[in-house]
Amino acid sequence: MNELIGRVFDFEKTLFPAASELFGQLTTHGQSPKALMISCADSRIVPEQIMQAQPGDLFVCRNAGNIVPPYATQNGGVTSTVEYAVMALGVRDIIVCGHSDCGAMKALSDPTGLEKMPNVAAWLKHGAAAENIVSSCHSDLDAKARIRAITLENIIAQISHLRTHPSVAAAIAKGEMTLHGWMVDIHAGQVLGLNGDTGEFVPLREGTDLPVALAARSRFATEYAEAAE
Repeated sequence: MNELIGRVFDFEKTLFPAASELFGQLTTHGQSPKALMISCADSRIVPEQIMQAQPGDLFVCRNAGNIVPPYATQNGGVTSTVEYAVMALGVRDIIVCGHSDCGAMKALSDPTGLEKMPNVAAWLKHGAAAENIVSSCHSDLDAKARIRAITLENIIAQISHLRTHPSVAAAIAKGEMTLHGWMVDIHAGQVLGLNGDTGEFVPLREGTDLPVALAARSRFATEYAEAAE
């Protein structure tokens, strides 16, 4: 802890003065983050580091398992963060970001011990679809491959939950929202992105198109109803 406190002093003496112009602009004009990243709270994953983001670039929501509960009337930190990011800050890109060797995904794969952590167990029920898909469709996987598969399926499941949030649903219908699903492989040092058209996770590579889970495109349901008639 003393080491971390020492870094606070370094921020005050070195980092802040070096970026005083940037912090001044943020203080005067407020924030306009380019994206919302919903990532795991795991200490090994730092969203700002992965994105090489500067202060003001990225709006971040972190929790165990990069979970996005389906929209409900009861208040919740993730729900409020999503709503604020979209409605107040005008964020038009949302990234659901999982990672390898995730403790939450290990618990989904094997819940042994969760009886001592009832809140964690309840929270991870939002990832039950991912575990059920892997158990039902890929029962032959060994333990390591099973956890990786659950990690990837969980990202897809949370994107589906995200689309139930009214602010996100409206932005999608207007063609103003792009959704991304990423998985950080901390062993290989690379980021995989979900291609929504193929359903595959592919490495993000410089010089190639960025894979997106749901590309921004406008739609209006009644147009389809009229065409059907």
